Amino acid sequence: MSNTRPEPLARTYRVNDIDLVVHEWAPASANPAAPPLVFAHATGFHGRVWGAVADHFPEHRIHAIDLRGHGRSGGGPISDWRIMASDVAQFLDQAGLSHAVGIGHSMGAHTLVQVAADHPEAFSRLVLFDPVILAPEFYALPEPLYTADNPHPAIRRKRDFASPEEMMERFRARDPYCLFDARVFEDYCRHGLLPAAAGEGMELACAPEMEASVYGSSRSNGAVLEAAKTVDIPVLVVRAQMTDLNDFKSSPTWPDLAKVLPQGTDLYRPDRTHFHPFEDPADAARIIAEFIG
Repeated sequence: MSNTRPEPLARTYRVNDIDLVVHEWAPASANPAAPPLVFAHATGFHGRVWGAVADHFPEHRIHAIDLRGHGRSGGGPISDWRIMASDVAQFLDQAGLSHAVGIGHSMGAHTLVQVAADHPEAFSRLVLFDPVILAPEFYALPEPLYTADNPHPAIRRKRDFASPEEMMERFRARDPYCLFDARVFEDYCRHGLLPAAAGEGMELACAPEMEASVYGSSRSNGAVLEAAKTVDIPVLVVRAQMTDLNDFKSSPTWPDLAKVLPQGTDLYRPDRTHFHPFEDPADAARIIAEFIG
């Protein structure tokens, strides 16, 4: 599907002492039966990567969040993933949204599960693409994955670029970006940079320190598994091929996650990597459309 929708409006919501930016597409026509869709992205990305999926839902109002420290939203490094869920819950309340369909990827999917547990009225359904919700033994380990003395390798990412074109040229042939749909890849690069604070060139909207802090605190919300047991709405868990947690393309999702969700459904897609919505946004949109019916 071509990009036929107008550019979204970027709205700012004041939550937990930061400015949270949400990209909002108005529906092409009024359809009271079409619920609003709320999208939450993966670590290191931003709300605009969902644009190629959003285009498949012209009758729905779309809200694609730039999570804390990502995209155009404020906030710095975190130590507890639950702050992301608190941010999203406050946005939903301020926007007057309830019984929406939540669609999350990776860390964003984890976030939506926690929101749904804390605020049962927030969502009517969830579609979770490879949520970062791991087996119980992962959270039972006391030590953090990374520390200030041993930070996640993301902290060494190149942050400065002259332009989105330079970023695209640098990443286009690299794994996993070479797997991305062309539209998604361009949206990622064009909306993943901000004017540099120093006043010349551009820099990553999600600073390497922010990205590293998310990975470093990935054991901070072990309670999410108990929370998932209380999310009594239809939830679709879309899992990619699982190989090795050290491989960004591998699924991090506990294979039994759908079984602990009261109305969970498991969809195993070994033909896809962790970046399923980026590789084939049309397929991701089809999965969403069939589930929300």
